[in-house]
Amino acid sequence: MFADEFDSGALDRSKWNVVGPDFWVNQEEQAYLDSPETIGFLPAGTVEGASSGVLVLRPRFRQGFETPSGRKADFVSGRINTQGKFDFTYGRAVARIRMPAATGVWPAFWLLGNGKWPETGEIDIMEYVGERDWVGVAMHGTGYSGETPLVNKHFFAPGTDVTDWHEYEADWGPDRVVFKIDGRPIYRVTRKMVEFYDKWRFDTPQHVILNFAVGGIYPFKTNGIERPYKGVPAETVERIRMGELAMEVDWVRVYKQGNPDARE
Repeated sequence: MFADEFDSGALDRSKWNVVGPDFWVNQEEQAYLDSPETIGFLPAGTVEGASSGVLVLRPRFRQGFETPSGRKADFVSGRINTQGKFDFTYGRAVARIRMPAATGVWPAFWLLGNGKWPETGEIDIMEYVGERDWVGVAMHGTGYSGETPLVNKHFFAPGTDVTDWHEYEADWGPDRVVFKIDGRPIYRVTRKMVEFYDKWRFDTPQHVILNFAVGGIYPFKTNGIERPYKGVPAETVERIRMGELAMEVDWVRVYKQGNPDARE
């Protein structure tokens, strides 16, 4: 079992890597930064509804920030992963997360294969692009990557949304992945569904990723906003400038298949 309850007040570097500013994909507007400004922690007992300490991934407005490669970005944010420190093949990956209501943000919790993308697969357990009543899940591999057909939106029941605490989960086996929210299945992808498009690419190890992107192609395809930033309206920019937006993570737990500690 892999677990992080985020109680130490600092990132456990034996479990997590921090992605740096030269990583850039999907036309996103941020650069990732290894800083307490973007990757912070709140102690147990200080965050309403949290069961333990809380990891806080927070975008910041930094107009004209320049990465080592020379790319200019007006936002910085946080992205961590377990690559090279923890991976697994088959099991249950679960995180308890709360997100802000803000158009054009793009927080995510997902799994990624250790080899070349998309040959070693990607399992998107939770993606949120700023419409607070739904989150997306997806699977990517050769023949079903990018504009993948293996995508589903989950709309929350009235009275709850992404700004509440929820447990987001992928239950991954050799012949299917079942996506769940708060223990309830919301979407199932089987090997036969995948093989309609191409090979099943989910029999090799994947590592865990948590990140908070700003703007980019998925928010843009959802809201159509072009200015002041791709997928990001001025209201969200101002809220980032004021430090109001964050992805809060109560804990992350991964139960390998066959682990006696795994909860059903």
